[in-house]
Amino acid sequence: MFIRLATVADLAEIPRIELAAGELFRRIAMAEVAAHEPPSPEVLEGYREHGNAWVADNGTGRPVAFLLHEDVDGAAHIEQVSVHPDAARQGVGRALIEDLARRAGTALTLTTFADVPWNAPYYARLGFRTLTADEVTGGLREIRRAEADMGLDAWPRICMRREPAGEV
Repeated sequence: MFIRLATVADLAEIPRIELAAGELFRRIAMAEVAAHEPPSPEVLEGYREHGNAWVADNGTGRPVAFLLHEDVDGAAHIEQVSVHPDAARQGVGRALIEDLARRAGTALTLTTFADVPWNAPYYARLGFRTLTADEVTGGLREIRRAEADMGLDAWPRICMRREPAGEV
């Protein structure tokens, strides 16, 4: 598996990956999540231009997974990580997250569904912990407000954080 900065050509593949990965939500009565529109080409280009869009490919040059991130309150915030179902359960998502952790050298944060097996429980296995209300930073609160505006609060959501290697 090769992890690399997304190219302009890769940006067309990201929505395909996200929509395919999102289909899993239909199986657990979260069809609204599956129907959520992927980021626009302009938004994806912004991530790419800033070096914050990464893909994993299996050697064919065609991405099978992606990770988008941004700086939020001094942490590398994972905005989205998705793996195409054909490449699922092979460590691809973990590899993207570990690659970000190495490159960023800071804490990682994310927001996620609390009760979806491939969300919060998965991230906990990767060393993330749920933040208490007092630990949620201003930037994370803004992200959560935007998620609520998109209707994502129909299911329990949480903020999680993973400290840099060697810190607790």
